[in-house]
Amino acid sequence: MAFLESTDFTPGRVVELAVGVRRVVAANGGMMTGPGTNTYLLGKKRVVIVDPGPAIDGQVEAIERAVGSSTVEAIVVTHTHIDHSPAAFPLAERLGVHLIGRPPRDRQYQDPHFQPNRSVEDGDQIETDLGPLRAILTPGHASNHVCWHLVQPGYVCTGDHILGSVSPVIVHPDGSLRDYLASLEKVKQLHPAALLPGHGPVVHDPAKIIDRLAAHRHLREHRVLAALADGACHSVAAMLPKVYTDVPKALHEMARHTLLAHLVKLEEENRVAVCGEDAWRAL
Repeated sequence: MAFLESTDFTPGRVVELAVGVRRVVAANGGMMTGPGTNTYLLGKKRVVIVDPGPAIDGQVEAIERAVGSSTVEAIVVTHTHIDHSPAAFPLAERLGVHLIGRPPRDRQYQDPHFQPNRSVEDGDQIETDLGPLRAILTPGHASNHVCWHLVQPGYVCTGDHILGSVSPVIVHPDGSLRDYLASLEKVKQLHPAALLPGHGPVVHDPAKIIDRLAAHRHLREHRVLAALADGACHSVAAMLPKVYTDVPKALHEMARHTLLAHLVKLEEENRVAVCGEDAWRAL
């Protein structure tokens, strides 16, 4: 099943990416969301909606137009950050279908209104007319992150877990870098044919991109350890410009979250330790 190449990210427009795979982009493009949040409709006449997106004007209506005469089996979310799930509840009410996902471990930065009808577990399946859609638990970017694997054609809806060559923010304490790296390997072992990310275009070379993301995180970890190599106590603020030399200063506040996630991972491995308020040293 070949994907049609499409660079059309016009908000609200229905774009057919392959037989039974449609995309609708939300009008929330920006520095952290790229062209906007991708909502996917998987199936021809028996459809599952993935990530209805933010609660903004026209979002629910745009997805309803995309559904058309199809039967919606369920609405699923990859995670509950506010650019992915807030439109899910009103859409589920209007369509009269179940909302499926997982509640977060920590409510900070999450959709406060998200309440699934069913909390999904690893390997749970929903039937579509393209075959089963299987839940793959992939914590890391968020504790409740789920990738959705359309098994027979081999497509994986990756939410914010894999965004092409862009590495997602890991926000401690809900996010975990150790979990993120393990989840990358878990998706790689599925040998997917293509990835449908939460933002941006279809990923046609999954293994290459996954390896690149893992290598990027290991390189960043090396830079964290280099910043602490003198054995002294260093604040997170002092480490940021040394570890993120390749990231614009405008993004350093977001990078700070992932830097902390790196430090927590290294602490779990007994390689660094807290040495003061918001400060760390190497062991």
